[in-house]
Amino acid sequence: MSSKLILALDGEILREYQVERDFMSIGRKHENDIQLNDLTVSGRHALISKVGENIYIEDLNSTNGTLVNGNYVSKLALKHGNVVQVGHHLFTFFNNDKESYEPTMFIRAEIDETQVVLPEWDMDDKAINMRGQPLGALRKLNDNNANSSIEMRKPFSTIGFHGKKLALINRGSNGYSIVAIKADHQQRSHDIPKLNGQKIGSTALQLKENDIISIARIEMEFYYIN
Repeated sequence: MSSKLILALDGEILREYQVERDFMSIGRKHENDIQLNDLTVSGRHALISKVGENIYIEDLNSTNGTLVNGNYVSKLALKHGNVVQVGHHLFTFFNNDKESYEPTMFIRAEIDETQVVLPEWDMDDKAINMRGQPLGALRKLNDNNANSSIEMRKPFSTIGFHGKKLALINRGSNGYSIVAIKADHQQRSHDIPKLNGQKIGSTALQLKENDIISIARIEMEFYYIN
């Protein structure tokens, strides 16, 4: 079974790294195995290591820390679907050859105060089956079709409007988490994504049953499908 890290930034998949070596360093300096051009990343920020069948992420006393599924860690064995945050970059850990991933599923919201256009989601046999994990979904609350819902089957979902990606939802082995995507300085205040009325930042937040996500005047309830 091969293991890999899927690198994403601002909702875009940048690269796939196979974890084949005993050690892989992550940092801003060019001598790292994975170099990140990100001022919030330390020169030598984190280390990926293989010990037997386990793969670990270790923070190297970085300035801003290393997070796994939104929690700061010093050293942790990674599980399939875990999301590692280094600066503004996200790595999703995959160690199951039978599962595919598709980068994003974008909710297209044409904002005219009354209408939300639902996307056509690919629900074919490429949909990920997270064995034993409950399936989450989003239900829109403030439009004319309030009972409409979208299942969150794949590893990454981005939410936004008019081509702007504003938040990323990750599905992992520990459930779902959400993080804001860095926007430009022209972002309007009501476009800032919020979770239960609180601004979502660059640190991933775990989603719970009945959480309310607000974005671009759209409210969506997160829930698990029984």
